Amino acid sequence: MTPRERLLTALNLQPPDRVPIDLGGNQTGIHRVAYQRLLDHLGLKEEIVIMDLVQQLAKPSETVLQRLRVDTRYVWAKGAASFKGGVVQRVRDGKLWHDFTDEFGITWSMPDEAPLYFDISHSPLARLSLEEIKVSPFPKGDDPTRFEGLRERALTLKRETPYAVVSGISGVVYEFCWYMRGLENLFADMIERSEVFEAIIDRTLQFWLDWFRLFLAEVADVVDVIMIGDDLSGQKGPLFSPKIYRAIVKPRQKRLAQYIKSRTRARLWYHSCGAIAEYIPDLIDNGADVLNPVQISAKGMEPARLKAEFGKRVAFWGGGVDSQHVLPGGPPEQVRENVRQNLAAFKPGGGYVFNNVHNIQADVPPENILAMYDAAWEFGEY
Repeated sequence: MTPRERLLTALNLQPPDRVPIDLGGNQTGIHRVAYQRLLDHLGLKEEIVIMDLVQQLAKPSETVLQRLRVDTRYVWAKGAASFKGGVVQRVRDGKLWHDFTDEFGITWSMPDEAPLYFDISHSPLARLSLEEIKVSPFPKGDDPTRFEGLRERALTLKRETPYAVVSGISGVVYEFCWYMRGLENLFADMIERSEVFEAIIDRTLQFWLDWFRLFLAEVADVVDVIMIGDDLSGQKGPLFSPKIYRAIVKPRQKRLAQYIKSRTRARLWYHSCGAIAEYIPDLIDNGADVLNPVQISAKGMEPARLKAEFGKRVAFWGGGVDSQHVLPGGPPEQVRENVRQNLAAFKPGGGYVFNNVHNIQADVPPENILAMYDAAWEFGEY
């Protein structure tokens, strides 16, 4: 099979010739430090391109993607041309910080002494009243400059390569709310001021509905997979009450998911970290065809259980290795064996795409990265 045929067959819950392999997205990528170490190990000289500033993810080169036998290639929209953001350096409390403010007014900061990630340092809606939130400035999702050249880039991948065409992550309906409001504030809103939470999530939903209206007008007939998602759970279970999720968050997620599916035949991929077993029926009901990143070390997320309970209704994308314990700290032989075990659970009957759980982090040795991907190839044949 071609890589595109392989991936689409797997997502149709049928067995392809071998398990498809992924790397390169915002939620399935590689940290720039790990990528540089991998380049050094392979003896490659490349200029590293940062494709996700917050997570400090490198854009893998075609040489690396081919070495790892990756079946996917990614295409993204852009920020609005009118937005002129950028990283600035500031000194606070005697320490140097790298700061940038995004289109939503959220400020992200990274310490110069530990330049691994950007974290939120300012939430613009944190101190605003309900009335102020309703009229506060908000970016235009349907700014056409976001999508300039998108169709041409996607068509080039579709026509000139054999790879599956996958979108970057978008449709972040719930998480953007706490980015703008602050996590503690939003959780308090959920319980004490639900009208505030609903006002914020409605504005966020409208942004994404507007965004997808133009995105789908450009590439609905070209992309094979569209990625959306919100983190709903932690290591042991939901981050907030499932009752609140089903009353407030789920209806908005479902509206967006169904709108996307009404306009494209692309598979809808949903991302949530953590122990989300309780929410999988809800996500399937929303319209998700694929679940990612499959955090197999979280409570209730054992591969065999997930496959047995949900494998006939949804595909799994990720979960290829224990990323919390084995991938960063184990020897290559343990990585190889862990991949073999997880493939044995996930791959029967199709419905599985291989990757790490979420992004390959800075502390993962290059030997373990190669052991992971080589094992996926070795044990991935049907």
